[in-house]
Amino acid sequence: MKKIIVTGCNGQLGRAINDIYGNDPEYELVNTDYNVEGVKNADITDLNMMLDLFRSEKPYAVINCAAYTAVDACEVNVDAAYKLNAIGPRNLSIAANETGAKLMHISTDYVFSGDGTKPYTEFDPTGPRAMYGITKLAGENFVKDLAKDYFIIRTAWLYGDGKNFVKTMLRLSETHDEVTVVDDQVGSPTSAKELARAIKYLIPGENYGLFHGTCEGMCSWADFTKEIYRLAGKDTRVIPVTSEEYKIINPASADRPKYSVLDNYMFRLTSPFVFADWEKAIHEYLK
Repeated sequence: MKKIIVTGCNGQLGRAINDIYGNDPEYELVNTDYNVEGVKNADITDLNMMLDLFRSEKPYAVINCAAYTAVDACEVNVDAAYKLNAIGPRNLSIAANETGAKLMHISTDYVFSGDGTKPYTEFDPTGPRAMYGITKLAGENFVKDLAKDYFIIRTAWLYGDGKNFVKTMLRLSETHDEVTVVDDQVGSPTSAKELARAIKYLIPGENYGLFHGTCEGMCSWADFTKEIYRLAGKDTRVIPVTSEEYKIINPASADRPKYSVLDNYMFRLTSPFVFADWEKAIHEYLK
């Protein structure tokens, strides 16, 4: 049985990974997280701890779901963001190389400036503006420079089992007749289940490199919210606002990309794997 180490196993993607590998007799998941009861403790920012973990488990692969994803907090806690989003992937790359494991690293649309007008491919130049994107790009670069057998998947607007935008909007609908949502930020809402499917598809092969992995299609946050409410049978009105207007309401928020649609170009060029449309995925999630 092939062992796969999953870091950040209690996050949305980590849980989806566990669901999709659930009863697969070919793989054994070694679930790890940082100081979480019930799973193996693993701090990816500690190189020696990672080396010890990999030497003892001798994994076939590692799926790195651990990240500092609090965008606003990254602007304040810069050192912590660099440690988790950059040094962590560096350490995993070193440990994976020593033990011959494949590395699956998850990145983000925030590595782009957000000024685009057409979907970003893997060949487009990066230019992050928020510290979250800057530190995640640094992590990508460590993986590219150090890891031998690696996959990097950039994803966006992820939701699954855990705290996410969908659940926040549904919770607000219970106490609000209307909600204010940005309508000039465009992206591709992506189900963690769909991303987990892509990860499981790639890992057994040797189609290494950088991929974009999001559900197909695009919408604004306001349109996404309207579809969530429509499918859930909610009457809450969605009031569209611009990013600038939202900043007045919430001045502490970091700048978000205006355009963060990713083109799954490498999947189309190199494999038959196709992500579900975002409308189909959110419908399945809400069922």
